[in-house]
Amino acid sequence: MIATQNPATGEVVATYDEHDDAMVEASLGLAAEAFEDYRHSSFVDRSRWMLSAAELLEGELPDWASTITTEMGKTFASAKGEVAKSARAMRYFAQHAEEMLRGRAVTTASGTGEVCYEPIGPVLAIMPWNFPLWQVVRFAAPALMAGNVGLLKHAPNVPATALGIEGLFRRAGFPEGVFQSLLVETPRVEGLIADPRVKAVTLTGSQAAGSAVASHAGRYVKKSVLELGGSDPFVVLASADLGRAVSVGVEARMQNNGQSCIAAKRFVVVTDVYDAFESAYVDAVRGLRVGDPMDPSTDIGPLVSARARDLLVSQLKDAREKGASLLVGGEAVGGAGYYFTPGVLAGVTPGMRVWHEEVFGPVALLVRAEDADEAMRIANDSPFGLGASVWSDDGAEQERFVRGLRAGMVFVNSMVSSMPELPFGGVGRSGYGRELGSEGIRELSVLKTAVRTVERG
Repeated sequence: MIATQNPATGEVVATYDEHDDAMVEASLGLAAEAFEDYRHSSFVDRSRWMLSAAELLEGELPDWASTITTEMGKTFASAKGEVAKSARAMRYFAQHAEEMLRGRAVTTASGTGEVCYEPIGPVLAIMPWNFPLWQVVRFAAPALMAGNVGLLKHAPNVPATALGIEGLFRRAGFPEGVFQSLLVETPRVEGLIADPRVKAVTLTGSQAAGSAVASHAGRYVKKSVLELGGSDPFVVLASADLGRAVSVGVEARMQNNGQSCIAAKRFVVVTDVYDAFESAYVDAVRGLRVGDPMDPSTDIGPLVSARARDLLVSQLKDAREKGASLLVGGEAVGGAGYYFTPGVLAGVTPGMRVWHEEVFGPVALLVRAEDADEAMRIANDSPFGLGASVWSDDGAEQERFVRGLRAGMVFVNSMVSSMPELPFGGVGRSGYGRELGSEGIRELSVLKTAVRTVERG
């Protein structure tokens, strides 16, 4: 049984039967059959269907947002933003996919070569709960525009969203079988990857999940793309605009109730401005309101589950026992739901779990660095490497950190974000491969080389 449990109340609001083996087999067969026709569809038709899906999303925005908030607890305002962003990405790939996948001619010593992109086939997408619509769309929009078909194994706590996305693409006009949601639990994933009808797999999730999926994909020689979260540094140097660094830094950490892979998690601040930054940041966090995610005045809704709350409690307990100080908040809230007060933890050192573990909740970690050199070292002292943000008004310093930070994405004087125009992904234990941008749509395409030899008389 798969259930929707409202994190704001802890109550189960809906249950769904897991798809049995016969249903999964039917879906796999339908996906393979659909691909044989869909791969030959025109960019004009795919674009028309994708634009229709975007229009449906925009027209139904409050309903989609309400479902997302009910299933995973983000504020209604944040959920509405997620829906709107998903529609924009659909429009972007509808308008630019053909250009991104256009082949190119290459002159060789023996004749004329052509490099072209073709669809890879049915792609299995294993997606997380924290952005239950956006994470799927950032896979599905480029994948479907490239001529692939999608099989979604979504997180088990967002089944209504998963089934809704399948219905959305069907209502938009995509042929039957081009996008399907499979309500299955994790132990059945290996069987899906092993199936010869599945040609590639993409996952956004934990390091443990990514390791397992990569192992299965390697065993069955399937292309895989992994985005495995991060512990993004937010580096504040002496020349930074502190007021803006504080205000953006609070948003960067607390977005999505602190449950974002690209949230700023480690605030590495040079000692020249550390005290001023800490004071202003704590004051800003103290002013955040925790409450009902449907209430427009709420800044921070509940964590997704009791398990997520308890993990955060244990991480902070370990840090405090080893000398860290909670400057504000950082406590589980009693009563119904999985609420947690936004917090700031200072005095974080390498011996603490939070130094190398991802902290998935509304708690910022403050670390003092003596100078820019130490700030760089601390920022790079992580097994993760998804995103990074650096704050400086010095051009040479900006360039140094853009080149020196070990991350797949570096943002200067702004928070890390995802956008359809640019590739998204990390290094190290944050995974490999890219989503979004022209690089993302090509990840799930077959790169083919064709050579036409010229006979010489």
